[in-house]
Amino acid sequence: MINLQNVSKIYRSKHGDVNAVQDVTLTIKKGEIFGIIGYSGAGKSSLIRLLNGLEQPTSGTVEVAGRTISEIKGKKLRNARQEISMIFQHFNLLWSRTVRDNIAFPLEIAGVSKAKRLKRVAELIKLVGLEGKENAYPSQLSGGQKQRVGIARALANNPKVLLCDEATSALDPQTTDSILGLLSDINERLGLTIVLITHEMHVIRKICHRVAVMENGKVVEEGDVLNVFLKPKEEMTKRFVQQVTEPVETQETLKHFLEETTSGRTIKLTFVGEAAESPLITQIIRKFDVEVNILQGKISQTQDGAYGSLFIHVDGHENEVNDVVDFIKSRQVEAEVITNV
Repeated sequence: MINLQNVSKIYRSKHGDVNAVQDVTLTIKKGEIFGIIGYSGAGKSSLIRLLNGLEQPTSGTVEVAGRTISEIKGKKLRNARQEISMIFQHFNLLWSRTVRDNIAFPLEIAGVSKAKRLKRVAELIKLVGLEGKENAYPSQLSGGQKQRVGIARALANNPKVLLCDEATSALDPQTTDSILGLLSDINERLGLTIVLITHEMHVIRKICHRVAVMENGKVVEEGDVLNVFLKPKEEMTKRFVQQVTEPVETQETLKHFLEETTSGRTIKLTFVGEAAESPLITQIIRKFDVEVNILQGKISQTQDGAYGSLFIHVDGHENEVNDVVDFIKSRQVEAEVITNV
């Protein structure tokens, strides 16, 4: 569905060149939710603008839905953009128009008859859960409702690709989850390819099938979300994964505990899939002559299965503790002895 080959984007200025995107090669499959994550300045927004032709690459090719976006202009590019919709962080709604009229706007531009517009808008309002809000204005809506209008508007022309540029960054956590749930539902119902730009690993974990990590304009790591959570290779990726698996409060708990403890071992257990539901701690207590203290734990769901991390402290004779570590690994659970945070 989307194919980028050796794509670079350099912005020229009197103060020097800015290499916003550097030699990026990516393939995004039809019908998948693909996440692109990075901090500010990583090149995410420049990359997404290359996908819909708002920017042209300095070098390389950009293909979307069978068209080489990097090589077409004028009417051909406008036609291509009808198949590539976008939703934004700050909604970009028309404040003088009602919900119904906002959603209908792209259909008006496309020359769709009034009867067909009304029918399509009614379908979309139901799809995004805005029944009863048809005549409301954006100023009368919550942030989540505004984003639902933005999503409905983006779907008006039946696009093949939906680009989401930090679409949940302005929302509270509960509303973020509801919007992500809606995007996941739309992906399943319509088979829509979704590209999601974000700086939050929670968003990636929640709905994405695969993820690319960007830093300084480059893709430094790419893979299935579950694999990236399990075995992040780059330091940047590890920091993002820690947003979900080891939030600040977890790190503070571990740091305090390690400072106060002089015996035994603190171990980080990593579970994947069915292993996350195994009664491992009970088995350890029954099998070995050790004391086990559970410090912190969390199980998260990804599109490909459960991912869990659990921090425990095991105290006892050194040989027994070593046997515990070996036993954990024999149960297809990763065990890492923590010495500092």
